[in-house]
Order: sequence, then C-alpha cells, then structure tokens
Amino acid sequence: MLRFDAVGLHYATGATPGPDVLRDLSFHVPEGAFRWLLGPSGAGKTSLLRLMYLAARPTRGSLHVLGSDIVAAPRRALPGLRLRIGVVFQDFRLLGHLSAFDNVALPLRLAGRGEGQIHADVTEMLRWVGLAARSDAHPAELSGGEQQRVAIARAVIARPALLLADEPTGNLDEAQAERLLLLFRELNRLGTTVVVATHNEHLVARQPAPALRLDHGRLIEGGA
Repeated sequence: MLRFDAVGLHYATGATPGPDVLRDLSFHVPEGAFRWLLGPSGAGKTSLLRLMYLAARPTRGSLHVLGSDIVAAPRRALPGLRLRIGVVFQDFRLLGHLSAFDNVALPLRLAGRGEGQIHADVTEMLRWVGLAARSDAHPAELSGGEQQRVAIARAVIARPALLLADEPTGNLDEAQAERLLLLFRELNRLGTTVVVATHNEHLVARQPAPALRLDHGRLIEGGA
C-alpha cells in the first residue's frame, strides 16, 4: 500500500534547495493496516502526509503508493490515484461556495456516481457525523468543529483505499473524537488502509495500534 525506501524531501527556496524536512525514511504500510503518525510540531508529519497523498514527490529515494512507483509515474497517472485516497486536512479545505451536502458529495460526483445513490449516501454520512440538520449550510455558517466533521465525511464518503488524516480531532470534543475513531476503525475493518497524524496521546492510548514516529524529519519508530 505504502512503501518508502531511503526517502528524503526538501522544498526549493527560489533557485536553491532548502534544508531537508524528511531524511532517509524507510518503512512500509501493508494493505488494510492502521497506523498512527506521531511526533512533535515540526517533526515532518504534514510533509510525510503530502508525499502519501501525492501533493509532493520525494527529492530522493523510492516511493510506492497504491502499487505505483510515484517517482517514475507520469503526472497524468496521478489524478486517478488521488481518487482512491481520502484526505482529512488540518485546515479543512472545504469549498466555500458549496453547502455541507455538496462538499461531501464532491468525491462521489467526481467518481461518476448516480445522483440517487449520492443523495442516500451523503444523507446517511451527514446523519452519522451529527450534521443532518446542517446539510444546507455553507462553511462560513459552520463552527470549526462542524467544518471538521464535514471534511471528515467528505474524506470517507467514497470508501477510499487509503485514508490519511492530519490532526482530525483538533476541533472536536472527546465524545466526537471517539466517534470519529470508531468510524476510522470500521473503515479499516472493511479494508481501508488508515494513517492518522495526531498529538492526542490520550486517543492513541485508548486506540492502540502500531505507530510511525518522527523527530526532526527522521523516523525513530516504525521503520524498516
């Protein structure tokens, strides 16, 4: 599902490369696995997730995602792979001109699902995350926690092969966070590979699973 071999990453600063943000990462996440992604702020968790959801390519090393060699793959191959990846972004990235319903429906429409099935699936998902009464609201009308739940619903609605979540419980109370983890665990039980980046050590303690732990861009736990 995910295989990193001696992967490094830096971001260009003008014409010159910046410092490494990830260094010599080697690990694999098998199909159907659940992994925590842990580490302090600045450890490189978000940069690692960017590689996993194909927003960046490694500066060096080898990366395989969903069975494809990402370093060698042509750009035209990446959109099809991205349709199989669900992402919960830390900053939500909801489309402001769309209602909560239409934000959640977007992945299904991109996949060509029929409107009847979309209506049934999105209605059920919004009910599950406690937003059935807010389906017509736009992001600006929603609280931070409500926006986060819409973002989570959008990420999981199409039953992705790979689900990546960057601090998905940051704006949720403990009860909502526990409910979210139950949803992630159920998706994982049904075959979705799940990687969750979090600072919430209480959540990790209550939901034990193998962890990838970063520190200053290096993998200090869970490596090959």
